[in-house]
Amino acid sequence: MENRVLELHAVAMDEFGLRVAMIREDGWDAPTPCEEWSVRDLVGHLVTEQLWAPPLLAGETVEEVGDRFDGDQLGDDPVERWTEASAAAQGAFAEPGALDRDVHLSYGTVSARQYCMEMTSDLAVHAWDLARALGVDSRIDPGLMAEVYDYLAPMKDALAASGMFAPPVPVPDDAGPQDRTLALTGRRP
Repeated sequence: MENRVLELHAVAMDEFGLRVAMIREDGWDAPTPCEEWSVRDLVGHLVTEQLWAPPLLAGETVEEVGDRFDGDQLGDDPVERWTEASAAAQGAFAEPGALDRDVHLSYGTVSARQYCMEMTSDLAVHAWDLARALGVDSRIDPGLMAEVYDYLAPMKDALAASGMFAPPVPVPDDAGPQDRTLALTGRRP
């Protein structure tokens, strides 16, 4: 199980990173499917999430991290910043025993495995958002999307109630895992 969680996380990192590498110089201000977020805002969100992973996996609480990662984390070289932050997060999750720890998040204490799946889910869905914003291939690894759907589906009501997602969108019964996952997170595939 531990290896599978890390494999999924790596696939999701690759999916998002592939699209970050496709951003042209004039593409950072383009709108995304995430209302009110530009491409730069979206990448900034994911970079900040990755920056949080090492201290949280090391046992720090949200309060202890404080405002360390507030503000613009992309600087003058957003692609390089993504590369550094994603490598640091992957390294933190891959440390021996890291997935056996508890992580203190803003909404409570969870297992590091759950935190890793949460991060994996966010990366996978936002890889699609970024692809759509860039007008590039938006097909995300189907195995990844199937497992993200299985992870998120039991939380359907909580996702909608969180205010961080639009209400789920109906999809046909024969929809594939990507479309089901996107619809669950309020996106129109």
